[in-house]
Amino acid sequence: MPIEKLSDAAREAFLAAHSDWCHDGVRDAFTRRFVFADFSAAFAFMTRVALLAEKMDHHPEWSNVYNRVDIALTTHDAGGLSARDVAMAEAIEALLA
Repeated sequence: MPIEKLSDAAREAFLAAHSDWCHDGVRDAFTRRFVFADFSAAFAFMTRVALLAEKMDHHPEWSNVYNRVDIALTTHDAGGLSARDVAMAEAIEALLA
């Protein structure tokens, strides 16, 4: 069954509720930069996200430089954002709570 792209209204609702996330219109992705105290804290966060991603079977595009982690979420099977990206972003946010 094909994965449906996120509607413009759903995308805007997510962004309104999660002001730290941005929309990359070129890639149709949600993006966010996370900054931690040091490399160890950034890597620990990435480990928690990796375990979450495996459980959700939805894997982020990301990079890490020292204390910074940049994450982009998009659903390649949908050709852009989907409800899976919203769920993943909200789950990532819950890790920080």
